[in-house]
Amino acid sequence: MKVNVQTDKKIRIEMLPLIDIVFLLLVVFIYAMLSMAVHRGLPVSLPTSTSAKIDKHQLLSVTVKTDGTIYVDKEQIAIEYLAEALRRKTVSGEKPGVLLFADNSLSYQKLFRVLDQIRMADINRISLQADVDQ
Repeated sequence: MKVNVQTDKKIRIEMLPLIDIVFLLLVVFIYAMLSMAVHRGLPVSLPTSTSAKIDKHQLLSVTVKTDGTIYVDKEQIAIEYLAEALRRKTVSGEKPGVLLFADNSLSYQKLFRVLDQIRMADINRISLQADVDQ
């Protein structure tokens, strides 16, 4: 017995499901890129804040740990040489900002010494970093 198979239909790729998948992947990648935080400092226990935001336009990172050690972009610097190190890292003609990561148990006196050194480097845009309080 002979079976008649009609092959009049052409094979085609459906575009609508393909477009849905492409847009889904695009949304996932955009969300993943926006949720990445810029953190150039060393790990310290930051104070908490309900309105903490990271300013991504700052250029330099200064980290002060509990024992008073100071790091500029992960390079340890003595407090006496902090202003000079910041001046060297600034691009001529451009006034960068500083992300200041200070441990939450750091005394005010140590923090103000660091702030004074940053100001002596002629940097006025200082952003104190904090964790978001849940």
